[in-house]
Amino acid sequence: MTDTANWLARYQPWRRSAEIGFWIFGFLINALFNSLTVMMDVQRSHLDFAPWKPAVWETSSGFVILMLVPAVVAFTRRFPLHHDTWRRHLPWYLAASIVWSLLHVVGMVALRKLAYATQGEQYDFGNWPLELGYEYLKDVREFVSTVALIHVYRFLLLRLQGEARLLEAPDVGPPVEPLERPERFLVRKLGREFLIAADDIEWIQAAGNYANLHVRGRDYPLRSTIAGIEARLDPQRFARVHRSYIVNLDQVAMIEPLETGDARLHLKDGATLPCSRRFRSGLRERALAGA
Repeated sequence: MTDTANWLARYQPWRRSAEIGFWIFGFLINALFNSLTVMMDVQRSHLDFAPWKPAVWETSSGFVILMLVPAVVAFTRRFPLHHDTWRRHLPWYLAASIVWSLLHVVGMVALRKLAYATQGEQYDFGNWPLELGYEYLKDVREFVSTVALIHVYRFLLLRLQGEARLLEAPDVGPPVEPLERPERFLVRKLGREFLIAADDIEWIQAAGNYANLHVRGRDYPLRSTIAGIEARLDPQRFARVHRSYIVNLDQVAMIEPLETGDARLHLKDGATLPCSRRFRSGLRERALAGA
């Protein structure tokens, strides 16, 4: 468990670069092998195609898909697929697959026309209604594969970093602590469970349908909206400072005013959080009262 935690801590600073690199590497490999496969099929069929054309076809298609990946990542954050949400979100994914296919086709056709023009030729996509239907049958598989890969990756990260949840009422007898104002959270990590005290939470950040609990340098996702978890925390200790952030008042070292009317919070662990003008005055009053 310690080795895994160390590995995850070492991976976090490189995480964004690794994720971007993965998609770019995948694009290059797919474009290369697909181009070679199409070229071999053309040669075996004795078709009169210049070798650069299959490369343009596959590269243009793959490049547009690569450009669409950030949008799919954002979409899956907004509409995550879980056992309790997939039925409600499935229609959104169906609509998204159609949009994905349309953007893919329009983008790759535009790139192919541009590439052909540089060679003094014209690219003809063919019968648009017919070709759009054909492309969608291929694109929907690519879309499903991309969505599945993103969800599997997130699932593995959650298992490694741990996922928090609220304590539930016992099957027999009264709860040992109030469920509406929890003093502790249950964290499941690598098949083990342990408790973290609510007072140990330094700050909380909204992340779609999750709220990330930041505790001693680690984030534990909790299935809750930021407003939902705010209502269950001690208002004498925790304060909403932004539409996406809640802070433990004991962790605030300094409030830095900004010219925009907002503020920047400097925490004792060195982290900085935004504080919008909507919450700034209330936070200052509470900080002075606490002092």
